[in-house]
Amino acid sequence: MTQEKPENAPAPWSGRFNEPVSELVKRYTASVDFDQRLAEFDIAGSVAHARMLHAVEILSAGDLAAIEQGLLQIRDEIRTGKFEWSSDLEDVHTNIERRLTALIGDAGKRLHTARSRNDQVATDVRLYLRAAIDEIADLIKSAQRALIELADQNTDTIMPGFTHMQVAQPVSYAHHLMAYFEMLARDAQRLADCRKRVNRLPLGSAALAGTTFPIDRMMVAKELGFDGVCDNSLDAVSDRDFAVEFCAAAALAMVHLSRFCEEIIIWMNPRFAFVDLADRFCTGSSIMPQKKNPDVPELIRAKTGRVNGSLVALLTVMKAQPLAYNKDNQEDKEPLFDAVDTLTASLRVFTEMLGGIKVNADAMRKAALEGYATATDLADYLVKKGVPFREAHEAVAQVVRFAEGRGCGLADLKLPDLQQFSPLIEKDVFAALKLEGALKARSHIGGTAPARVKAAIAKARKSLA
Repeated sequence: MTQEKPENAPAPWSGRFNEPVSELVKRYTASVDFDQRLAEFDIAGSVAHARMLHAVEILSAGDLAAIEQGLLQIRDEIRTGKFEWSSDLEDVHTNIERRLTALIGDAGKRLHTARSRNDQVATDVRLYLRAAIDEIADLIKSAQRALIELADQNTDTIMPGFTHMQVAQPVSYAHHLMAYFEMLARDAQRLADCRKRVNRLPLGSAALAGTTFPIDRMMVAKELGFDGVCDNSLDAVSDRDFAVEFCAAAALAMVHLSRFCEEIIIWMNPRFAFVDLADRFCTGSSIMPQKKNPDVPELIRAKTGRVNGSLVALLTVMKAQPLAYNKDNQEDKEPLFDAVDTLTASLRVFTEMLGGIKVNADAMRKAALEGYATATDLADYLVKKGVPFREAHEAVAQVVRFAEGRGCGLADLKLPDLQQFSPLIEKDVFAALKLEGALKARSHIGGTAPARVKAAIAKARKSLA
């Protein structure tokens, strides 16, 4: 709950000012309504900071014990919904500090020694984002496993591969699905790489220039699980490039989900009828009783715009800030939180949706037969007979034109029909013109031959083990 009643105690920075902040400004500048999600990370950082202050003999053992006990109580109050948040106290840090002081007295006031809200919030956001990245990494793996399971069922399912949304060459549907596995694998790699730069401790930078107290930053870093500390105090409190980097990686991940969803939306159309989606992922129409609308993939497609927007918002927040900390950085949290929430929710529903896809293999095969998908195979056949590729290309183009005139596929032509375009064509050509033959022939690493796809699936399973 949020408490709107002003607190009796003055703001922690009020001593310099001759008049209080207006109510309008309070409401405009308050962040506690959204940054309270950082509370447990703020408490964890405060505990580590207090232990360090005690280790360097700035805090007494009694003060440390009181601070730890008080912070644990506050954490429990927050978890149970008993903590009273006040917008008059501006942010999550001040709310917690004020409650701590109310619980334990002067020891609570000593906790802020050798730190600023500037390095405190930077630490909180990094702790939050690190945890979010770890959760998202697990969700990506779950989506990858679901793709593998669907692919494993469809290694021999033939569909048209498209370029320019026109039938190009036959591929295995499993091969098509595994393309998205690879995209998600790169998304996971980007997030893992981003995590390395997130996992540096800003605390100890204080407001911008460090502190005069004999602090031990490496001790705090170790306690909080950071790989090291930020090496420049100005940089540590002012830059949010780690959040921008996360949003960039998140935007790419959403784009990959969106591309898959776009295909599901198209392929559910009766003109394709490649797949059907379980009813639990669809809705109907309020006026048209026959409709089955692919709402889930449509929403994932649209929510990609939210994450893209978060990236642009954060870039814009950062683009003109001089060193060091500026109030602008308060605006880093809502786009970041929204990007995390949107990607997390999208991955969860995407993974569940994959289990609700029913493949219409007959429709896929029929479509592959309609677009002269094995024309390249005929050209390759001629090349293997010694015809230069460009000549083979021209000859096959004429064969396609001939087949179009007959209203039939390449495999439906008679041998004499084909031989009028090249005397090198023999009866073994029909193996190359069949869809199964076209797939089987592409048996190299990364190819669509069922055997290669099965090997790729096995490799993918191993990578997730």
